[in-house]
Amino acid sequence: MSYSRRTFLKNGALAVAAAGILPAESFAVFKKKAIVGLQLYTVRDAMKSDPSGTLKKVADMGYRYVEHANYIDHKFYGYAPKDFKSLLDSLQLKMLSGHVRFGPGDWDEGKKDFSDSWRQTVEDAAIVGQQYVISPWLDETWRQNYDQVLGYMDVFNKNGRLCQQHGMKFGYHNHDFEFSTVLGNKKLYDIILQHTDPALVMQQLDIGNLYNGGAVAAGIVLQYPGRFESMHVKDEIVAANQTSNPMSQPGKEKYESTILGQGIVNTRQVCDLGRKSGGTHYYIIEQEAYQGKDPLDSSKADLDIIKGWGYR
Repeated sequence: MSYSRRTFLKNGALAVAAAGILPAESFAVFKKKAIVGLQLYTVRDAMKSDPSGTLKKVADMGYRYVEHANYIDHKFYGYAPKDFKSLLDSLQLKMLSGHVRFGPGDWDEGKKDFSDSWRQTVEDAAIVGQQYVISPWLDETWRQNYDQVLGYMDVFNKNGRLCQQHGMKFGYHNHDFEFSTVLGNKKLYDIILQHTDPALVMQQLDIGNLYNGGAVAAGIVLQYPGRFESMHVKDEIVAANQTSNPMSQPGKEKYESTILGQGIVNTRQVCDLGRKSGGTHYYIIEQEAYQGKDPLDSSKADLDIIKGWGYR
């Protein structure tokens, strides 16, 4: 069963859970201490112009963990892996995960093996101290039909074994197409979740992106308990200059991110649900739209809000 917004809202029990109306004892004991970090895409322009200065500002806000979104030519924000690790260490920051697209150029279908470049990508991730190597995309050429996706989920599992050799796990991060694409009578996200080995491939649930695919975050967490080691913590509002009918503006997403607690996601309740039954340990704040605010100010506001929810 797959949870769309309509399906979720019709299910009273799930709606109650999403709203956080659960017995107090349900949230009394959490198995692991939550780790809160910042996805550096939130401050992407500042990281592009001044990565070291921006990281210092992020550390001064109170962040202790970050997640990268810039690995180009085997460098992190222009730094060689060892140098970037030294920069992070000097600011008492840790980078336990990062985003890098795993695509056709990284897998040799003829040889049934990874490219040398991808192997170096994994090695570089280990050098900077990552625990997870996360691909935030499934290439369009890999999702043309059901059987093809199954084949590449096997490649994902192989990627998990490769990362395992370096003490890490491979990961996948959703956008919106996973919930709106149907292959073989199954939503793409269901295929991904049902055919990747949790011991090898972690799922990072972006609780904001999925709204543009017609899904609702709490329903997905309940559908796949224990599967989301990491979350991208977001809130969503109707995008600026958006009409009530998103189909009237092809290519424009209906929702955009905003300060936590100000949108439709019920972010606190989703985080609590992840902590209770989703297997979530890492809470990575990401905001991509700012409604006129400075991205660094938004990052500080989001951190203060999630700390107020008991996540530190």
